[in-house]
Amino acid sequence: MKSSHGAWGWLGLSAILALGSLLVWTQATERWDWQPALLWQEPWRACTAVFVHWSRQHLLANLGACAVVAWFGWAARVPPRALLAYALAWPLTQWGLLMQPGLLHYGGLSGFLHAGVAVVLVELVCGPGASTRQRRVGLAVTLGLIIKLISEDPWGPPLRQLADWDIAVAPFAHLSGAVAGGLCAGLLLLFTQAKQSRRAR
Repeated sequence: MKSSHGAWGWLGLSAILALGSLLVWTQATERWDWQPALLWQEPWRACTAVFVHWSRQHLLANLGACAVVAWFGWAARVPPRALLAYALAWPLTQWGLLMQPGLLHYGGLSGFLHAGVAVVLVELVCGPGASTRQRRVGLAVTLGLIIKLISEDPWGPPLRQLADWDIAVAPFAHLSGAVAGGLCAGLLLLFTQAKQSRRAR
Protein backbone atom coordinates (compact mmCIF):
# COMPACT_ATOMS: atom_id res chain seq x y z
CA MET A 1 0.00 0.00 0.00
CA LYS A 2 1.27 3.46 -0.86
CA SER A 3 1.38 6.37 1.59
CA SER A 4 -1.93 8.21 1.80
CA HIS A 5 -3.78 10.95 3.57
CA GLY A 6 -5.44 8.17 5.55
CA ALA A 7 -2.14 7.22 7.15
CA TRP A 8 -1.46 10.81 8.20
CA GLY A 9 -4.99 11.11 9.51
CA TRP A 10 -4.48 7.89 11.44
CA LEU A 11 -1.51 9.46 13.21
CA GLY A 12 -3.56 12.57 13.89
CA LEU A 13 -6.43 10.62 15.45
CA SER A 14 -3.95 8.69 17.56
CA ALA A 15 -2.48 11.96 18.80
CA ILE A 16 -5.98 13.17 19.73
CA LEU A 17 -6.58 9.98 21.71
CA ALA A 18 -3.32 10.36 23.60
CA LEU A 19 -3.75 14.08 24.28
CA GLY A 20 -7.38 13.65 25.33
CA SER A 21 -6.39 10.91 27.76
CA LEU A 22 -3.75 13.14 29.33
CA LEU A 23 -6.17 16.04 29.67
CA VAL A 24 -9.00 13.99 31.17
CA TRP A 25 -6.56 12.31 33.57
CA THR A 26 -6.82 15.41 35.74
CA GLN A 27 -10.64 15.37 35.69
CA ALA A 28 -13.22 13.51 37.76
CA THR A 29 -13.88 10.19 35.99
CA GLU A 30 -17.62 10.18 36.67
CA ARG A 31 -17.99 13.17 34.34
CA TRP A 32 -16.68 11.30 31.30
CA ASP A 33 -16.86 7.50 31.70
CA TRP A 34 -19.31 5.23 29.89
CA GLN A 35 -22.43 4.53 31.92
CA PRO A 36 -25.17 2.60 30.11
CA ALA A 37 -27.77 4.05 32.49
CA LEU A 38 -27.01 7.48 31.00
CA LEU A 39 -27.07 6.38 27.37
CA TRP A 40 -29.96 8.62 26.35
CA GLN A 41 -29.38 11.50 28.76
CA GLU A 42 -25.65 11.86 28.03
CA PRO A 43 -24.89 10.00 24.77
CA TRP A 44 -21.56 11.80 24.36
CA ARG A 45 -20.09 9.46 26.98
CA ALA A 46 -19.78 6.87 24.20
CA CYS A 47 -16.94 9.04 22.88
CA THR A 48 -15.43 10.53 26.04
CA ALA A 49 -15.11 7.16 27.81
CA VAL A 50 -11.94 6.36 25.87
CA PHE A 51 -10.15 9.22 27.63
CA VAL A 52 -10.93 7.93 31.14
CA HIS A 53 -8.28 5.92 32.98
CA TRP A 54 -8.60 4.49 36.45
CA SER A 55 -4.94 4.45 37.48
CA ARG A 56 -1.53 5.69 36.35
CA GLN A 57 -0.63 2.17 35.24
CA HIS A 58 -3.83 2.00 33.18
CA LEU A 59 -3.05 5.35 31.53
CA LEU A 60 0.58 4.56 30.73
CA ALA A 61 -0.22 1.10 29.37
CA ASN A 62 -2.89 2.49 27.07
CA LEU A 63 -0.71 5.35 25.89
CA GLY A 64 1.93 2.80 24.95
CA ALA A 65 -0.66 0.68 23.15
CA CYS A 66 -1.96 3.79 21.39
CA ALA A 67 1.53 4.44 20.02
CA VAL A 68 1.73 0.84 18.75
CA VAL A 69 -1.65 1.07 16.99
CA ALA A 70 -0.63 4.43 15.52
CA TRP A 71 2.51 2.84 14.10
CA PHE A 72 0.53 -0.18 12.84
CA GLY A 73 -1.83 2.00 10.81
CA TRP A 74 1.01 4.16 9.53
CA ALA A 75 3.15 1.17 8.54
CA ALA A 76 0.18 -0.30 6.66
CA ARG A 77 -0.33 3.07 4.90
CA VAL A 78 -4.07 2.79 5.52
CA PRO A 79 -6.35 4.62 3.05
CA PRO A 80 -8.85 7.31 4.09
CA ARG A 81 -11.69 4.77 4.32
CA ALA A 82 -9.78 3.02 7.13
CA LEU A 83 -9.56 6.27 9.04
CA LEU A 84 -13.32 6.75 8.60
CA ALA A 85 -13.94 3.19 9.79
CA TYR A 86 -11.79 3.80 12.87
CA ALA A 87 -13.73 6.99 13.66
CA LEU A 88 -17.09 5.25 13.22
CA ALA A 89 -16.01 2.47 15.55
CA TRP A 90 -15.29 5.01 18.31
CA PRO A 91 -18.84 5.24 19.74
CA LEU A 92 -19.80 1.78 18.47
CA THR A 93 -17.19 0.20 20.74
CA GLN A 94 -18.95 1.61 23.80
CA TRP A 95 -22.46 0.96 22.48
CA GLY A 96 -21.47 -2.68 22.09
CA LEU A 97 -20.94 -2.82 25.84
CA LEU A 98 -24.72 -2.82 26.21
CA MET A 99 -24.44 -6.54 25.47
CA GLN A 100 -22.60 -6.90 28.78
CA PRO A 101 -25.28 -5.49 31.15
CA GLY A 102 -23.20 -6.15 34.26
CA LEU A 103 -20.68 -3.51 33.18
CA LEU A 104 -22.07 -0.36 34.82
CA HIS A 105 -19.00 1.84 34.22
CA TYR A 106 -16.26 1.70 31.62
CA GLY A 107 -13.29 3.85 30.75
CA GLY A 108 -10.10 3.42 28.76
CA LEU A 109 -8.58 3.25 25.30
CA SER A 110 -8.09 -0.51 25.08
CA GLY A 111 -11.46 -1.38 23.56
CA PHE A 112 -11.17 1.29 20.88
CA LEU A 113 -7.55 0.39 20.18
CA HIS A 114 -8.71 -3.16 19.42
CA ALA A 115 -11.05 -1.54 16.88
CA GLY A 116 -8.07 0.17 15.29
CA VAL A 117 -6.15 -3.08 15.03
CA ALA A 118 -9.16 -4.78 13.42
CA VAL A 119 -9.50 -1.95 10.88
CA VAL A 120 -5.87 -2.27 9.82
CA LEU A 121 -6.20 -6.06 9.57
CA VAL A 122 -9.18 -5.78 7.22
CA GLU A 123 -7.10 -3.53 4.96
CA LEU A 124 -4.07 -5.82 5.11
CA VAL A 125 -6.02 -9.00 4.40
CA CYS A 126 -8.73 -7.74 2.04
CA GLY A 127 -7.57 -4.34 0.77
CA PRO A 128 -6.97 -4.18 -2.99
CA GLY A 129 -3.60 -2.48 -2.60
CA ALA A 130 -2.10 -4.96 -0.13
CA SER A 131 0.94 -6.99 -1.16
CA THR A 132 1.26 -10.74 -0.67
CA ARG A 133 3.60 -10.14 2.27
CA GLN A 134 1.14 -7.73 3.87
CA ARG A 135 -1.69 -10.25 3.50
CA ARG A 136 0.39 -12.93 5.19
CA VAL A 137 1.27 -10.59 8.05
CA GLY A 138 -2.37 -9.56 8.30
CA LEU A 139 -3.58 -13.15 8.49
CA ALA A 140 -0.99 -14.03 11.15
CA VAL A 141 -1.92 -11.03 13.31
CA THR A 142 -5.63 -11.73 12.79
CA LEU A 143 -5.15 -15.25 14.11
CA GLY A 144 -3.27 -13.87 17.11
CA LEU A 145 -6.02 -11.34 17.80
CA ILE A 146 -8.72 -14.02 17.64
CA ILE A 147 -6.78 -16.24 20.06
CA LYS A 148 -6.28 -13.29 22.42
CA LEU A 149 -9.96 -12.38 22.42
CA ILE A 150 -11.09 -15.95 23.05
CA SER A 151 -8.54 -16.49 25.82
CA GLU A 152 -9.87 -13.42 27.65
CA ASP A 153 -13.31 -15.09 27.99
CA PRO A 154 -15.24 -11.90 27.12
CA TRP A 155 -18.61 -13.53 27.90
CA GLY A 156 -17.53 -14.28 31.46
CA PRO A 157 -17.67 -11.88 34.41
CA PRO A 158 -17.80 -8.23 33.24
CA LEU A 159 -14.74 -7.29 35.28
CA ARG A 160 -11.61 -9.34 35.86
CA GLN A 161 -8.74 -8.73 38.26
CA LEU A 162 -5.48 -9.78 36.63
CA ALA A 163 -2.09 -10.30 38.19
CA ASP A 164 0.20 -7.25 38.03
CA TRP A 165 -2.74 -4.92 37.32
CA ASP A 166 -3.97 -2.43 39.91
CA ILE A 167 -7.42 -2.17 38.31
CA ALA A 168 -10.05 -4.64 37.12
CA VAL A 169 -10.19 -5.07 33.34
CA ALA A 170 -13.25 -5.46 31.09
CA PRO A 171 -12.44 -8.13 28.46
CA PHE A 172 -15.73 -7.66 26.64
CA ALA A 173 -14.62 -4.16 25.64
CA HIS A 174 -11.81 -5.69 23.61
CA LEU A 175 -14.24 -7.94 21.75
CA SER A 176 -16.68 -5.07 21.23
CA GLY A 177 -13.95 -2.89 19.78
CA ALA A 178 -12.57 -5.58 17.49
CA VAL A 179 -16.04 -6.39 16.14
CA ALA A 180 -16.94 -2.72 15.69
CA GLY A 181 -13.69 -1.96 13.87
CA GLY A 182 -13.86 -5.05 11.70
CA LEU A 183 -17.47 -4.45 10.69
CA CYS A 184 -16.95 -0.77 9.90
CA ALA A 185 -13.81 -1.46 7.87
CA GLY A 186 -15.39 -4.38 6.03
CA LEU A 187 -18.55 -2.48 5.12
CA LEU A 188 -16.64 0.57 3.91
CA LEU A 189 -14.33 -1.61 1.85
CA LEU A 190 -17.32 -3.34 0.22
CA PHE A 191 -18.93 0.04 -0.44
CA THR A 192 -15.75 1.33 -2.07
CA GLN A 193 -15.40 -1.75 -4.25
CA ALA A 194 -19.05 -1.59 -5.31
CA LYS A 195 -18.67 2.09 -6.21
CA GLN A 196 -15.57 1.39 -8.29
CA SER A 197 -17.31 -1.50 -10.01
CA ARG A 198 -20.22 0.72 -11.04
CA ARG A 199 -17.80 3.31 -12.44
CA ALA A 200 -15.99 0.63 -14.47
CA ARG A 201 -19.17 -0.40 -16.27
